[in-house]
Amino acid sequence: MAIRIAFAAVAVALLGLIVWAFGQAPFWDSVARVVADPWGLVMLGDLYAGFVAATALFVLFERRGVALALFVALMLLGNVVTLLWLAWRGWDAIRARAAG
Repeated sequence: MAIRIAFAAVAVALLGLIVWAFGQAPFWDSVARVVADPWGLVMLGDLYAGFVAATALFVLFERRGVALALFVALMLLGNVVTLLWLAWRGWDAIRARAAG
């Protein structure tokens, strides 16, 4: 139960950070600055590699329609979706699969 609470807490903190950032700077201007920097591209590559890994989990553990909805939400909201999935369903699904 503690791990679920931890995942949910991190998701809420990340969501709060996203809301704060939207109030601080225009989104597309910030993206343009990030992609202009080589390390910004590395961070984006890392982010999307995580999206691919999370999508693989969704496909492994969810019905096709649910996995697709989670993928779309992930592309729009980022890893808030991954964290909430882990808090809500993922941790039990992974443990059950590992147990055989």
